[in-house]
Amino acid sequence: MNDLASFASLRTPEGRALLDAVRDTDPADELAVATRLRREHPAELVSAALGQARLRQRAVAKFGAADAGRMFFTPNGVEQSTRASVATYRAERFRAVGVRSVADLCCGIGGDAIAFARAGIRVLAVDRDPLTCEVARANADALGLAGLVEVREADVTEVDTAGYEAVFVDPARRSSGRGRIFDPESYSPPLSWAVSAALKAPIGVLKIAPGIPHEAIPADATAEWVSDGGDVKEAMLWFGANVTPGARRATLLPAAAGIHVTPDSMLPDPEVRPVGRYLYEPDGAVIRAHLVAEVADDLEGGLIDPTIAYVTADAPHHTPYATGYAITDELPFNVKKLKALLREREVGILTVKKRGSAVEPEELRRKVKPQGPNSATVFLTRVAGAPTMLVGHPLK
Repeated sequence: MNDLASFASLRTPEGRALLDAVRDTDPADELAVATRLRREHPAELVSAALGQARLRQRAVAKFGAADAGRMFFTPNGVEQSTRASVATYRAERFRAVGVRSVADLCCGIGGDAIAFARAGIRVLAVDRDPLTCEVARANADALGLAGLVEVREADVTEVDTAGYEAVFVDPARRSSGRGRIFDPESYSPPLSWAVSAALKAPIGVLKIAPGIPHEAIPADATAEWVSDGGDVKEAMLWFGANVTPGARRATLLPAAAGIHVTPDSMLPDPEVRPVGRYLYEPDGAVIRAHLVAEVADDLEGGLIDPTIAYVTADAPHHTPYATGYAITDELPFNVKKLKALLREREVGILTVKKRGSAVEPEELRRKVKPQGPNSATVFLTRVAGAPTMLVGHPLK
């Protein structure tokens, strides 16, 4: 049975019943469940249902239990699809500026198309892989959005997007043989083509890897980095009449807090100063957007090292853009001294963070063998170029 036939079998009444039956199957019980079900159902269908159940379980983290339990997935689709919270944020921004139709190029299993449709936006969802297109259609149908989502199997470079108010392009950034692709011109399609496609519409947005070099960002784009729950998820390039060329933005979900800086208002690098009473770890989106200076200015702080994105300050501040810690000790890097300090403080719950250090957190934890009822955070870093350990605890 090929992939298309296998997927089609899951949408039959027998396939749907099997999916319901295996929904909560523990991976450890799969063999026993499969053996039992194959007495009454074709082996290929049982395997397809169990495989889909595993994918749905993995997808809960991105799509939530309610949607993941109704949607269909491919292994690549679960791995590469946009997290629902990020897709919803993007769709709401489209809706807020009046977008009513969007061409979603390289749509994958339809994660972004679903968010656009739920925002009331008509979607042309395009992908060249036949199975992926079938899955995207099934997902629009399963979530009651088929009336707003047209899925088209085609090469995105040959699709006419005239008449759509926005173009969204999500180029493939992984290769089956090489893993992650870091050169934007090696995306599929290349970044240069995606930019040209985005510029054909009143509003164009490209989803790109958050690690893209800043020098690779087109001068006429606003670049935005998005984190969700503290984890950087993606970057976007925005094009159009309402876009400020060269601007940078960091957006932190779920609160949608954001820093938006135009080229003429960007601050110079913060000064380096001695470690104060407080240390702040900027959100990853802030760091990727090169907006640490703006956060340091807000905290009335400076850097502990010119190459390290830790901000130090003498007063406590509450900010959505950084996590704050009260620093109790500053030590030159020395495992024995740290072990003695933690033993004296009866620290058994140890969080180890590193930036600018080659030491792995688990390696340090094994060496110091924390024991006791108290907790602490250790930062392995550099202070003015010197390997240093900072000990503290999160601000409440």
